[in-house]
Order: sequence, then C-alpha cells, then structure tokens
Amino acid sequence: MERAEENAGGGSILRQPPAVWATAGASVVAFMGIGLVDPILPSIAHGLDATPSQVSLLFTSYFLITAVAMLVTGFVSSRIGGRRTLLAGLALVVVFAALAGTSDSVGELVGFRAGWGLGNALFVSTSLAVIVGAAAGGSAAAILLYESALGLGMACGPLLGAVLGDASWRYPFFGTAALMAIGFLCIAVFLEEQPKPARRTSLLDPIRALGHGGLASAATAAFFYNYAFFTVLAFTPFVLNMTPYKSGAVFFAWGVLLAVFSVLVAPRLQRRFGSLTVLVGSLLLLAVDVVVLGYGDHTTAIVCTVLSGAFIGVNNTVFTELALGVSDAPRPVASAGYNFVRWFAAAAAPYFAPKIEEWSDVHMPFVVAGVAAVLGAVVVRVRRAALTHEARALAPKHATEDGVGVFAG
Repeated sequence: MERAEENAGGGSILRQPPAVWATAGASVVAFMGIGLVDPILPSIAHGLDATPSQVSLLFTSYFLITAVAMLVTGFVSSRIGGRRTLLAGLALVVVFAALAGTSDSVGELVGFRAGWGLGNALFVSTSLAVIVGAAAGGSAAAILLYESALGLGMACGPLLGAVLGDASWRYPFFGTAALMAIGFLCIAVFLEEQPKPARRTSLLDPIRALGHGGLASAATAAFFYNYAFFTVLAFTPFVLNMTPYKSGAVFFAWGVLLAVFSVLVAPRLQRRFGSLTVLVGSLLLLAVDVVVLGYGDHTTAIVCTVLSGAFIGVNNTVFTELALGVSDAPRPVASAGYNFVRWFAAAAAPYFAPKIEEWSDVHMPFVVAGVAAVLGAVVVRVRRAALTHEARALAPKHATEDGVGVFAG
C-alpha cells in the first residue's frame, strides 16, 4: 500500500509494544460506539415510548457535542499531554455510557449520549497521535493499525448492538462501558506519557485555519457529504424496520465495505484517477445510491444500505487527506477546523430526516440526502482551483505526519 511505501519504516503491524495495542484496542471500542445504537433504534423507541425523531436525537446530541469539542481537544491535549487526554476521554465514555443504560426517558438518554460524545471526541482526536508516537518501526504500521481499528469498530459496533440489544436495548450501553473500562485500565498500565507539542494550541486556532480557501472548501463539501452519510446511518434503521440481529447484520456488512474501500480501494483509485476526480465520482454515486434506497423495495433498500459503505469509505479517506493537505496550517489544527464544520451535518441529519418524513413522506429524506451529496460534488468541482494544492502534494503522508488519520476527530 502506498502509505507503507512512503513511510518505509520496516515495522510490522503485529510487532508493536503493549501501549500501541492497548490504545488500538480502545480505539476499536470508541469507533464501535458510533454505530452501536443503529440496530436498536426501533427497540429504544418502543422501550421508551418515543418517536423516531426523538430517538434520532441520540446521534444529534452526540455529534453536536463532538463538533464543538473539536475546538477543545487540541487545546486540552497540548497542555495535559496525550495520555491524560486519552484517560479523561475514556473515563467520560465509561460514565456516560453506563448512565445511558439506566435511562428512564429519551431525554435522559439523549443527554447522556451528549456526554459520551465529549469523551469520545477527546479520545478519538488524540488516539492516533499517541499510537504513532508509541509505535515501533515507523508510522506506516501504526497508521495501518489505526485504520484497521477504525474499520473493525465501524463494522462491529452494529453487530455488538444487535447481539446485546436482542435481550434489552440497555445492554449495549453497559457493554460499551465495560469494554471502555478495560481500555482505560490497559492504557493506564501500559502507556507512558507522550511528549507534549512544542506549541500550545489555542481555542481559536481551528477557526483561524478555516480562513484558508482550500480548507474552507473541503470543509463545506464535507458538510454536505456528511449529511448524506448520517441520513443513511441514523434514519435507515427505521425504514428497514428489522429485528436487531438482522439490522446488525446489514450494518456489519456496511462497515466491512467501508473499511475495505477506505483502507485498500481509495488509495488505488487516487493513484489512478486523481483525488478530486475520485471524490466527485464517489459523491455522485452515493447520491444515486441513497435515492434508490429511498424509492426501492425492502430488498433494494438493504442492498443500497450495504453498498453505501463503499462510497462512504472512499469519501472518508479522500476528504480527510484533502483537508489535511490543502492548507499550510498544522495538520492537527486543520483537522480540528475541518471536523468542527462537518460534524454539524452529522448532528443535523439525524434530526431533520425524521422531521422531513413527517412533513412529506418516507422517500423525501433520501432525496434531500442525495441532493446534499450532489452539492458536495459541486463544491469540489467549482472550488477545484482552491483545492489544486492537493493535486500536487496530496499523498498519504499528510495523514501521518502529525498523527491524524482517516476518521480523525
């Protein structure tokens, strides 16, 4: 893979110190938390006597806090260090995931999910930097290990939610809290403190970074893309209306495609066709996919849901590498500004999709998602001049130099 070639450190993904494995293992669980609630959304709605729009706020609160936290994570980690930031994030996830399992109302669950989002933001935004710093044999193996953890977590989150949620919708939350507690102990024991950055990050640095036209364009396009992405992730379970096991299987297959296309396929497409061409094409294909999902029969909806994972995997990789390479801002700062913008769409889609259905019909949320994906492609095409820096310099090294990866933040 190109990343390995460019970072030729000679390190094996399997020959890493315990600190790296501890952080990578906790990363798997952290990414599992994103899709964990997918298979049990209908069960939560039934158990708490809530509407789909109310239950979808689980995503809205989670990602709204995550977006705002992007302005804070660099500020915190540059002052207290990576290890303490990881432990603080894990501790918050343990507490709020466990509290989520005790909720007696959808309002309580939404609130606890917001606290979970803060903890996850602190952990995820710091974990790759820590893995790269502690890894043996160069950054190539560390990056591959992190991206593998990302894919495994995104694939297994719905599966864990299905297995535990089949007995009770509360169990996936308790299960996540237990796994993250184990991760907390492993990091506390095996990970030594990493060197602090030479320069402290201010709260406004990510906002200032968005003054760069290329980064602002990438963030704007990613905003529209993420609206389509999280319409699929948060609204489709209600449309499929399947048992937790069946829904978990669908989103497990979706996550496998996401991982494969993110780690293996996207770099090859970039080398052959160029990043901007790949991005525009993948966004347009995603738009077609979600519209067909919305208008197709049940089997077609399942196929399109799974297939969307391929386009989402490609988009995640290209968008993040583009955002990190297009400006001269330090990559952690650029990543924070970029993620600050795009996560607002991840918060908006789960809220608006059920509302749009209430105002119109079940097809319209997917039409809106398709239009959003097309708008993302239009922004990339129209702002191509502002993004031309990536045509010369975009390479996987941009995702590795400062410890920020494919799903950074």
